[in-house]
Amino acid sequence: MGRLRTGRGWARHTRNDHRMAGEALGQLEIWNLRHRRIGDLSGGQLQKAFIARALVTEPEILFLDEPTASVDAKGQADFYGLLKKLNETITIVLASHDVMVLSSYVKSVACVNRDLLYHDAAEVTADMLDMAYACPVDIIAHGLPHRVLPDHEEG
Repeated sequence: MGRLRTGRGWARHTRNDHRMAGEALGQLEIWNLRHRRIGDLSGGQLQKAFIARALVTEPEILFLDEPTASVDAKGQADFYGLLKKLNETITIVLASHDVMVLSSYVKSVACVNRDLLYHDAAEVTADMLDMAYACPVDIIAHGLPHRVLPDHEEG
């Protein structure tokens, strides 16, 4: 679908269109799904199919909004790993509420909550969390002890 052109119709794909589609499916590791109906794909497979559809247009930048919303934890890690690899040649702007998962995959972070706080590194700072959530927030890593924060009033 990413290679459709006005007036060309479904049967008018060129060899180059087919080649590029195959490359995109291979790059996203979903070549084996090429004959499946889109409605039969899992959440993670569907997201990869949408990215592949975008890639065949040869974009300079991809804008993604909560791309792992319906993807399980392992699928999220795999998906972000693929995006990190794609980011070697394509600019990727991604909106997500799951800042901590993303922090190991990104080059820079911008938090937006009425104001923009930009940090030209992958590090998520306490200032960013305070601005974004407007209440006490603690960073908790899996497998480490955690702290319970005191009650607070909503701002």
